[in-house]
Amino acid sequence: MNPMLPLLSRRVLCATAAAAMLACSACAALAATPKDTLVLAFGFDDIITMDPAEAFELSAGEIMGNTYDRLLRLDINDPSKLVGDVAKSWSVSADGKTYTFELKPGLKFASGNPLTAEEVAYSLQRAVMLDKSPAFILTQFGFSKANVKDKIKATSPTTVTLETDKAYAPTFVFNCLTANVAGIVDMKLVQSKEVNGDWGYAWLKTNYAGSGPLKLREWRANEIVALERNDNYYGAKPKLARVIYRHVKESATQRLLLEKGDIDIARNLSPQDIAALSANKDVKLTSTPKGTVYYISLNQKNANLAKPEVREPLKYLVDYDAIGDTLIKNIGVINQNFLPQGLLGASTEKPYKLDVAKAK
Repeated sequence: MNPMLPLLSRRVLCATAAAAMLACSACAALAATPKDTLVLAFGFDDIITMDPAEAFELSAGEIMGNTYDRLLRLDINDPSKLVGDVAKSWSVSADGKTYTFELKPGLKFASGNPLTAEEVAYSLQRAVMLDKSPAFILTQFGFSKANVKDKIKATSPTTVTLETDKAYAPTFVFNCLTANVAGIVDMKLVQSKEVNGDWGYAWLKTNYAGSGPLKLREWRANEIVALERNDNYYGAKPKLARVIYRHVKESATQRLLLEKGDIDIARNLSPQDIAALSANKDVKLTSTPKGTVYYISLNQKNANLAKPEVREPLKYLVDYDAIGDTLIKNIGVINQNFLPQGLLGASTEKPYKLDVAKAK
């Protein structure tokens, strides 16, 4: 365990080119980009896979969230609340160990294959069996390679049950099931791509087998992610036919592409470029919270750092106000809590401030 010194929560701040600028100064770009296509630029060189059982990077999370359904999701308007994704209802047994989910009717994958309880159980079993980095989100509830097929199963075409090793806070279990690792994969498609019993791992690393509102058309590492509308999606269909992510890591380059009309949205902009763009009447700045926390962690294997009396003074040696006014101005907020603001259990209290005398 690495106790942390909380510093900031990141906000997604996008600069969106307004229609006036695109119409006047970016005619060539408009000619090349259909109106039903959105082009975004930001750095996503952290993506190493498109398999929800392995994807554990920040950028991959955004792609997975738009391409793979799961039993439950966080409410986009209030992330402290849960809503059903493919599940229409859910319940917990009296002893707190058996979770039952009833699925919505008529669900389909992008391939056209039916999405039933069998596919849900298979997907969760697959994540445990592959045992990649995010598998702990599921295995912490007692699921293992030896027991997962007995503990997670379809009891009817529309009913899935999960049996944990002991009683947990239901909200904790439910929130964990919103993670990417709980993404539901097309069992028939994935099984057809298996090689030597690999659960389709080699194939799904660069391909797609989901049911989300968008489907993956192409991924070229450190270059492009292309998504298309999934017409088999159970919910409201996206208005856009395509969403194109361009890997552009440098803020200055993003700003230039935006001003030229080569992209519609710029992300990961520096405070300096945001300030410059704010004076451009043809650019709209939009800010929204992002569930990312940056912090300083202290190695608890170090005997000195493991002492609370050593860690506590360090929290008074950080100039939080200066960080907020300079390094993260317009792109983040100071957060002295482990959870991102807005999530269930998060606190808005800020008990620490720069106080060298107190730290001594």
